[in-house]
Amino acid sequence: MKIKIGNGLLPLNLLVILLVVVIIFTPSVVLRIVLGLPFVLFFPGYVLMAVLFPKRGGLGGIERVALSFGMSIAVVPLIGLILNYTWWGITLEPTLYSIASFIFVVSVIAWVRRRRLPEEERFNIEFQLRLPGWGGGAWDKVLSVVLVVAILGALGTLGYVIAKPKVGERFTELYILGVGGKAEDYPQELTIGEEGKVIVGIINRERERVSYHVEVMIDNVKNNEVGPIELEHDEKWEGIVVFTPSEPGEDQKVEFLLYKNGGAEPSVESLHLWIDVME
Repeated sequence: MKIKIGNGLLPLNLLVILLVVVIIFTPSVVLRIVLGLPFVLFFPGYVLMAVLFPKRGGLGGIERVALSFGMSIAVVPLIGLILNYTWWGITLEPTLYSIASFIFVVSVIAWVRRRRLPEEERFNIEFQLRLPGWGGGAWDKVLSVVLVVAILGALGTLGYVIAKPKVGERFTELYILGVGGKAEDYPQELTIGEEGKVIVGIINRERERVSYHVEVMIDNVKNNEVGPIELEHDEKWEGIVVFTPSEPGEDQKVEFLLYKNGGAEPSVESLHLWIDVME
C-alpha cells in the first residue's frame, strides 16, 4: 500500500498551531517538549527546503531531512539575534510567535512555488506499507530482533525522560543590601529609638509557589517582621526592612531570619549585621 501526503506543510503548520495553543492555554510540560523540539530543530528548515527544492528530483529524502535540521539550526539563532535587538527581547512568547510566523510565511511561499509546477514534478512524501518478511538466515533474524529491541528501548527511555524530567535543585536566595541598593553603607551606629534600614531581597528557586516571611532579631529578641510574601518560581522580591534598637550596647547582632510556608525553623542560613547602639 502506498500513502501519499503531499509535501507535509499542512500537518506541519497544524502542529505549530497546536504548540501555540498548548503554550498559551495549558501548563503541560510533556506536550511542550514533544512539540517544541521539532518546532525549533526541524520545522523552520523543512519549510525553507520546501521553497528551495519544490521539485521531486531536487533532493532525496535523507538529504532533505538532514538539510532541514541544518537549516533550522542556522535560522533559529538568526531569529533570536534579531529579537535580541528589539524591545521584546529573547523571551518565550516573542520567540514562539517569531518562529511560528517564519514557518507560516515560508510555507505560503512554498505552496505557491509548488502550485506552479506540473503535478508529476511536485515533491510528495510517500510511504510504502507492506508486511515485513521473515526471510534470510539466522543472523539476519537475530539482527532484526536486536534492532527492534533497541528501537523500542530508545523510545521507552525517551518517553520516560519526557514524562519525568529531572528536577533541578530547589533553594531560596536571601540577601541584604544598603539603602542605596549596594552591598555597602549598612547601618553601623544608631541611637536608642533610631530606625535602621536595609534592603532585603528574596528569590524563589523552589520550582513552586512559596509564602515567605522575614523576622528581624536584635540580640535574639524579635524586633520586626515582614510578610507574608507570596512568590512564584524564579520571582524576586526586594523591600526596605526597618529595625529599631531599644537597648544601648556595642556589637549588637541584628539577624534576618527567613521562614517558608509558615515553618517553625528558618529555611535558609540567617544573615546578620553588627551595630553599636548609644544612648
